[in-house]
Amino acid sequence: MSNRFKNLIVPVLAVVLGMLVGTIIMLVTGYDAGAAFVALIEGAFGDIYYIGETIRQVTPYILAGLAVGFAFKTGLFNIGVEGQLIVGWLASVWVGVAFDLPKIIHLPLAVLAGAAAGALWAFIPGFLKARFRVHEVIVTIMLNYVALHLSNYLIRTVLSDKSDRTPNIHDTASLRSPFLEGLTDYSRLHWGIVIALICVFIMWFILQKTTLGYELKAVGFNQHASEYAGMNVRKNIILSMVISGAFAGLAGAMEGLGTFGYSPVRGGFTGVGFDGIAVALLGGSAPIGIVLAALLFGSLKVGALNMPLEAGVPNELVDIIIALIVFFVGASYMIRIFIERLSKKKGVK
Repeated sequence: MSNRFKNLIVPVLAVVLGMLVGTIIMLVTGYDAGAAFVALIEGAFGDIYYIGETIRQVTPYILAGLAVGFAFKTGLFNIGVEGQLIVGWLASVWVGVAFDLPKIIHLPLAVLAGAAAGALWAFIPGFLKARFRVHEVIVTIMLNYVALHLSNYLIRTVLSDKSDRTPNIHDTASLRSPFLEGLTDYSRLHWGIVIALICVFIMWFILQKTTLGYELKAVGFNQHASEYAGMNVRKNIILSMVISGAFAGLAGAMEGLGTFGYSPVRGGFTGVGFDGIAVALLGGSAPIGIVLAALLFGSLKVGALNMPLEAGVPNELVDIIIALIVFFVGASYMIRIFIERLSKKKGVK
C-alpha cells in the first residue's frame, strides 16, 4: 500500500471514526443521532442561504489552516494564529475606519494592513526562536493573550469613546458583495473566499515551485544540514513565521472587512485560530487538504446551529465530534499500523 494512499485514507478514517463515536455518544445520552445528522446537513447545505453561510465560515478556516500548515511544513508550530488573527482583524478595521479613499485603493490597503499586522505579530516569536532559541509554542501562546487584551484596550480608548466596538468601516474598505449576497438569498457571503483561494495557490507555489520554499522546508527538516549547505537558518525561521502570520492576519481581515464590518471588544478568543490547527492537521498541511478540511469544519459549525431547532440536540455535540476527529488525526500512527496489518493479512491470503 503506497504512502500517498495512506496519507489520504488516514484523515478520512479519522473523520469516519469521529462521526461514529459522536453517534454513539448521542445514542447513549438519549438523542436521535439520525435526526441530528439530517439537521446538521440541512443546516449547512439545505438552502442556498445556508450554503452561502457555510462558504463564508469556510473562508477564515482556510486562511487559519494555511497559517498553521505553512509553519508545520517548515518545521514550526504556530499556536499563535488566534492572536495574529485578532491583530489582523483590528488593523484592517482600523484602516477601514480611519481613511476615506477610493475603493480601488482603500480595500487593498485594508487587506494588506491585516496581513502586515499578522506578519508583524508572528515576527516576534520567529525572531526569538531564531536569535535566542526560545520555543515558538510558549511565545505564541502568551502572545495570544497579549493580542486579545491589547486589541480590547485599543478599541475602547483609541478607536472609540469607551465603546464595546469600533465604528463600522467605510463601504470603500468592505469585502461585502451585493452580487454574492443576492445569489445566496442575502447570506453574509463576501469576496473573501476568492482571496482565501488565491492564498491556497500562493502557499502551494511558494513551497513547491520556489527556491525559497525549498530552503524553508529544508531548514524545517534539518537545521544543521541546511546550515552546512549554506542556508541562512535564522532568516528562514523568521521568514516562515512571518508568512504564516500574514495568512493568519488575512483570516482576521476577512472577518473584519467582510463578515462583520467592525471589530468588537472580546470577552474571549474567536476560536477560529485554534480551529485552524485542527484544519491543518486534518488536511495534512497540504493546500488542497486544508481547503477540504476547512469545508468540513465550516459545514459542521454552520450546520450545528440547526441541530437544536430541528432535532433538539445541543450544538455542543458538534464540538465533541470535532474534538474526536482531531483526536483520531493525532492518533494517526495507530490507524497506520491498523492499515498495514490489514494489508499484510490480505497479502498472506
